[in-house]
Amino acid sequence: MEHCDGENSAKRPNLSDGGGSEDRLSALPDDVLIHILLKLLDVAVAARTSVLSSRWRRLWTLLPELNFPSPSDPQHIRLALTAHEAPALHRLSVYFIDATADSVAAWLPMAARRLSGNLLLINTAPHNETEDEAAEGGALELPCFENATSIHLELGYLGLAVPPLGEFAGLTDLFLACIKLHGPCKLGEAVSSLRCPSLQRLTVSDAWGMGNFNIHSESLKKLKLINVHQLQQLTVMTPALIHLNVTSCFSSSHNLPVANISAPQLVSLDWGDHYDPRFTQLGKMENLECLSPYPFLVCGRGDSAHELNSSCVRLLQRFELIRSLSLLLAYTTQDTPNKQYLMEDIKRLPDLTHLALYINPAGHSFGASVFHLLRMCTGVRNLVLTFYSAPHHPEAQTPCPSGCACDQPPNWKTEQLALDRLRVVEIWHLRATEHEAALVKQLFEWETVLEKMTVYFHCSVTKSTAKKFWRMLRNFSRPGVRMIGRRVA
Repeated sequence: MEHCDGENSAKRPNLSDGGGSEDRLSALPDDVLIHILLKLLDVAVAARTSVLSSRWRRLWTLLPELNFPSPSDPQHIRLALTAHEAPALHRLSVYFIDATADSVAAWLPMAARRLSGNLLLINTAPHNETEDEAAEGGALELPCFENATSIHLELGYLGLAVPPLGEFAGLTDLFLACIKLHGPCKLGEAVSSLRCPSLQRLTVSDAWGMGNFNIHSESLKKLKLINVHQLQQLTVMTPALIHLNVTSCFSSSHNLPVANISAPQLVSLDWGDHYDPRFTQLGKMENLECLSPYPFLVCGRGDSAHELNSSCVRLLQRFELIRSLSLLLAYTTQDTPNKQYLMEDIKRLPDLTHLALYINPAGHSFGASVFHLLRMCTGVRNLVLTFYSAPHHPEAQTPCPSGCACDQPPNWKTEQLALDRLRVVEIWHLRATEHEAALVKQLFEWETVLEKMTVYFHCSVTKSTAKKFWRMLRNFSRPGVRMIGRRVA
């Protein structure tokens, strides 16, 4: 075939011939070209298209979303916001590495005035700073975002001062992580209804400087407080709250923490923290369906272990009826001396239909512990077992030494138990151990109406081992039970 450069050149579209004529791409409507520029996910790259022709020169300034990938330059952000001409800025995403409070403050007030959508600001610190180091870095003053709908700040332990005045009128979602709060305005005041009338979801994670947190919100539906260090007093007055998660907030407090929760519409309570009804008032929770208490230590030493488990036991006693219980069972290492079996501390469970157990066996037998719980909730209909530990932990395949406290009571395999409502069982991250086989075998002995069992093998289990173990499990099952086996990637 002949190749004619002249003819092909004439047919080939050009971005620009240098004489001002427009190519077909440039002839597209603005909204189509803006959509193309948004796909670049980088303001700087989008701005470089200005050199293509006069048609493209200011097109990037009309972008409704500005994205500054890591490592962002504060000066470039400020200049881009100054040049921005779009009717509205719906999203601003900024990624820093080891930023200072001053470098963020150089452009953040300008963003607050223009933003009418989502703010994502992530600062990756090179190392985890201590509380004192974070304090030395100064504080970033958060301006009032009157029209923002979502603010997500991960500050790499920069200091943060919330504004004493102003209303976040449109804010529905607020996420704060890796922060050190500075005064004089407290976070609870800033996020309560008077200043955040539309707030629905609030998460505070890995935060310092919140000795007291007091929130009064008519709109809040979901509240997560995770690793709020040295929290002393918590007050939550939220008539519309549906989900509450408080995890590892009171454990580092030197004094007894005080909590007062009023959430009459609460459906889900995840309380992974100390609980003492003398100091923690949960109020009426007549709509509660899902409960997740503090992890329970199955075997431990002395009074300290019993005290550690008391928070879980007290919370389980607090409720008579729920739909779903999620409970983590933790085991000490096999070389821990003088262990005591502690499951007897749990004397009753709420009336429930769904039970999810997260088991960290550390090589121990766990069948007796599961048996102890199941005989207190024989009306359970759905059972989920999730195992987790190091994939190649040497103890995972090593039976416990004779007389280990974990296998109490020793006759759990011969005790009578009728699970006459259990219909669905899921088992996650099975590692094909003898302890797992023993428990599954007993489940088939106890159930009478089981319809389906789904088993997910851990990715560390080879295909041949999984097939062999699966055949054994199928031999345990009775006819009519639908068995499903999968291997987790």
